[in-house]
Amino acid sequence: MAKIRKPTDKQLLKEWEEYYSQFISDVEVDSSESEIERQKRIAHLEANPEEWFKYYFPKYCTAEPAPFHIAATRRLFAHRRWYEVRAWSRELAKSARSMFEVLYLALTGKIRNFLLVSNSYDNACRLMLPFRMQLEKNLRIINDYGEQKVEGHWEDGEFVAKCGCSFRALGAGQSPRGTRNEAARPDFILIDDIDTDEECRNPDRIKQKWDWIEQALIPTISVSGDARILFNGNVIAKDCCIARAGKAADKFDIVNIRDKNGKSSWSKNSEEDIDFILSKISTRAAQQEYYNNPLSEGDVFKELTWGKVPKTNRFRYIIIYGDPSPSNSKNKAGSMKAISAVGLLDGIYYILDCRLDHATNAEFVDWFYDINEGFGSTSAQLYNYVENNTLQDPFYEQVFKPLFAAKAKEKGYYLNMVPDTRSKPDKYDRIEGNLEPLNRECRLVLNEAKRGNPHMERLAEQFLLVSPQLKAPADGPDSVEGGVFVAGQKALERSGEMLTMGRRPRNKRRV
Repeated sequence: MAKIRKPTDKQLLKEWEEYYSQFISDVEVDSSESEIERQKRIAHLEANPEEWFKYYFPKYCTAEPAPFHIAATRRLFAHRRWYEVRAWSRELAKSARSMFEVLYLALTGKIRNFLLVSNSYDNACRLMLPFRMQLEKNLRIINDYGEQKVEGHWEDGEFVAKCGCSFRALGAGQSPRGTRNEAARPDFILIDDIDTDEECRNPDRIKQKWDWIEQALIPTISVSGDARILFNGNVIAKDCCIARAGKAADKFDIVNIRDKNGKSSWSKNSEEDIDFILSKISTRAAQQEYYNNPLSEGDVFKELTWGKVPKTNRFRYIIIYGDPSPSNSKNKAGSMKAISAVGLLDGIYYILDCRLDHATNAEFVDWFYDINEGFGSTSAQLYNYVENNTLQDPFYEQVFKPLFAAKAKEKGYYLNMVPDTRSKPDKYDRIEGNLEPLNRECRLVLNEAKRGNPHMERLAEQFLLVSPQLKAPADGPDSVEGGVFVAGQKALERSGEMLTMGRRPRNKRRV
């Protein structure tokens, strides 16, 4: 059998170069324009950078820039000495935007020595390729600023354009010393895609790379000259180069895929497109790549216990506790609705069933009926609770009570709903204080029979991502805490069940 050979980095770069050349080759130039008209147009474009970007890079500028794009460019151009970190989500054009800005500054004579730095030399060359190809192939740039390719000084990772600006690619750890363009020291350093997942798992490697940035890379710029330093990346770990740079920067610009109101940060990315991609990855991956929120599994709940649940007839009562979110849509930007069914037996709290997803209010009501009916003719008393604090009370009265009444008419029977009006402590304190000790002692058990069920899997994922900052969704654990609290209170009222001691579950399995 013939051995399959993997393409080399040079071959891949060559293929990418051919594709990119085709990508920009059909940009048209108005050949009928007079010299006076051309000079007038160029002056106008240079005075209006956003129009300059659209004219010279029409293949990229397929959507109007967002306010954060425009503000970032204004900051960069307004300061000749500037240090900025752009922790922009994926799909927000970090690299494309910085290429526009660098080429604008280079072609208008405002920078002379540009360094592009990445996690490796090969990656830096790949990121540098669009710069080189635009200068070499873009007919609008050639028409207005002249041929830029200089024979003999035009390589993948290092070249000097006729506009007078030099371009050099560097991988992390390489020596940048002696980087000059005649007498000009580097006056623009772009650090793009510097962090890797592997390195972020090793604090020593992050420290080593950061030391190189601070001690070798940044000191290449002139103390008295112009100097722009720009980091592009995501905060993919609590300790990474982007996070460290953010602490030192003049501006740490964090922009997520959705804004604080849960709306797309840029019109290019529709809500439907964002929902689709986020639905295909885990909460942890979504928070890291699209929300600059690296989550460490097991900060509070190190592992969970899955076990066989006793027959429901053995439980005296089962608490079905719902935590509604105010949203009435399936928009993935909003909070999830959650319902957990909790049973207490011999001091062990069993999570028998759950529902956890983005859902409408009507679906939330349906879930209550589904879970109740799922227990069949069990002899256990079923209690249905729904969170209803002072902020939610009008919502419960005005929205949920009519929905439950309508559903009862459809089903032919009512569910006796009990609003939980207790004044609750902080969500994290409540979850960590009331559930973590139970989990640590194997007294909080997830139903093994529900393993693989999407709702139960989402619940397990949310438990593992609970952290003191509580940036990750925790609607599922919150509903479990409600069920555990009510079950514990009822046991105290009956005072016949042991709460602090109990047998550990049989057939348990830690994960």
